[in-house]
Amino acid sequence: MYPRCKNYMKIIYRNLTTGSTPPKSFDKIPGPKSLPIIGTLYKYLPIIGEYSFKKLPKTGIKKYNKYGSIVREEIVPGEFTVWIFEPDDIAEIFKNENKQNPERRSHLALLKYRKDRKNVYKSGGLLPTNGEEWSRLRREFQKALSKPQNIMTYIDKIDKSINDFVKLCGTKSTNNLMPLLHRLSLELTCLVVFDASMNSFSPNEMNDCSTTSKLIEATLISNSLILSLDNGPRLWRYFDTPLYKKFCKSQNFMEKIAVEMVESKMKKIKENQDDSEKSLLEIYLKNDNLDFKDIVGMACDMLLAGIDTSAYSLAFALYHLSNNEQVQQKLHEEAVRLIPSLDDAVTSATLRDATYMKAVIKETYRMNPIAIGVGRILTSDIVLSGYTIPAGTNAVTQNQVISRFEKYFSDPDEFKPERWMRDSVDKAQNLHPYLVLPFGHGSRSCISRRLAEQNSQMTLLKIVRAYKLEWKGQSLEFDSLPINKPTSPINIQFTPYNQ
Repeated sequence: MYPRCKNYMKIIYRNLTTGSTPPKSFDKIPGPKSLPIIGTLYKYLPIIGEYSFKKLPKTGIKKYNKYGSIVREEIVPGEFTVWIFEPDDIAEIFKNENKQNPERRSHLALLKYRKDRKNVYKSGGLLPTNGEEWSRLRREFQKALSKPQNIMTYIDKIDKSINDFVKLCGTKSTNNLMPLLHRLSLELTCLVVFDASMNSFSPNEMNDCSTTSKLIEATLISNSLILSLDNGPRLWRYFDTPLYKKFCKSQNFMEKIAVEMVESKMKKIKENQDDSEKSLLEIYLKNDNLDFKDIVGMACDMLLAGIDTSAYSLAFALYHLSNNEQVQQKLHEEAVRLIPSLDDAVTSATLRDATYMKAVIKETYRMNPIAIGVGRILTSDIVLSGYTIPAGTNAVTQNQVISRFEKYFSDPDEFKPERWMRDSVDKAQNLHPYLVLPFGHGSRSCISRRLAEQNSQMTLLKIVRAYKLEWKGQSLEFDSLPINKPTSPINIQFTPYNQ
């Protein structure tokens, strides 16, 4: 049965009285055929299926070409998803969402894992939780992250860690930069969130048995399983499947590290031994509206969401720069202007004036965003592309697909940061504000956006200031897990500048 639209007759009446064409019913939306018991999962089976959860952009293009700008699908029986390819429809979704408690359906296995461990967690945390509990957590955690001074507090320590990374790029023999990028993301995340260095680039840590290596591996495993656990038959709800056991094992290790760091910080605060700058963790521990379990959940969320996303975004940016000599040269010139000497630190003023750098990152997010788009559970009936969509439907925007459409961007497959500069042709055409949404939108957008952007800007400025980059690998492909993960080595030759 299709979900019923409670306000369908009201929508029909409104359109009749205004002279508008009445919207079509939900069951008229085109899409792949759903079968009893298995829904459309047969479409995603290896070898015989035409779709792939790991190749969501290619899957999205196939659906768009066959069905049009809105597609209805019942991947899991009884749960409908609509795929949205029109920016006006995307805007309509966010216009009509509950601004205080926007909902989404994601990280379902993580929600179960945490609910089953009430001795450690108070809730599912920010990633899977909806409703008032999510609103409470977001409100309290956002207070510290929304203040630029809290993000800028550790800029000197961040700069030092980035310098260590940049030096390794030129001295360490490697045909794949990805492991170093993961170490950098882990180090920067822990510096700001926990006020702790993991010594990620020390010789003792750069082996497979170290704590940092195991922590990075745990985040990789967890993120790689989320989509499969969310969209499969979900038998893990009834018994521990092999995939769910693997997921739990990785979560156990991340949880162990997070608890140790939170407890260590608590001890320092109680003993008045904490003479460092005020970290995010300290701010949270002194917040009477948060308890220990809330903070452990947040710490785990930051590790799960921060390490991979930052590393992959930097990988894609370096890939595009090393394949576009003119863009790279222009960015190098900006870096030399803002960082006269390689020993000079990046400051807040440096980042404020790095306009071309920001355009480079924006263009990277257009071509290789963190994820395919944004998901929302509709909280009211709305009309999209002439169809009435009932409340409770899962709507997923296809920003990664439409950001490569020629009708929105000139030369869409070309890496052109200039398109984001004020005097560009594309800017003059007033690009639709809902085309590129790398951090989501509204109150449910990425809570660590400021931190992620600061770290990316500082890293790229430093590395392009120090080296000329040349791509030595194959064309960079990626899997959607749901985070877009590069599947081929980040093989770049670093040639130092003589200045």
